[in-house]
Amino acid sequence: MSDIVIRTAQADDIDTIQAFILALADYERLAHEVKADRETLARYLFGERPMAEVLIAEAEGAAVGFALFFHNFSTFEGRPGLYLEDLFVLPEARGLGAGKALLSRLAALAIERDCARLEWSVLDWNEPSIAFYRALGARPMDEWTVQRVDGQALVRLAGR
Repeated sequence: MSDIVIRTAQADDIDTIQAFILALADYERLAHEVKADRETLARYLFGERPMAEVLIAEAEGAAVGFALFFHNFSTFEGRPGLYLEDLFVLPEARGLGAGKALLSRLAALAIERDCARLEWSVLDWNEPSIAFYRALGARPMDEWTVQRVDGQALVRLAGR
């Protein structure tokens, strides 16, 4: 078994990050929805006002997975949280411990930053990931339903 190293992504990782996003989208059967390009990702991840952060998992010096996350805020807790937007490990690297190492580092960051929680969403058909998350102690928030406004509905809601 290979040792997994987790590191904070740097601006020169943008091509690797984009490749992971495309691979994740393909796995989730959502490749047709990817609009992100390297310039947009670079601006929002490493620009003047970063909106998200990325961790890279490496095995034997090669990038094998990533986690993209950002802070949210709980009004009930009165504290920030971490929201994991994407977690992905290359199929050939699954079983090495990269996913668990990424989540463990995110949990440590949440504690270091005095966050009340770490949370994420998972597609309901993704049984292997759901089982993996349960084994780590995650619990479903079945009473909550995600709502989204995007595209033209977002423009209309904004009154534009």
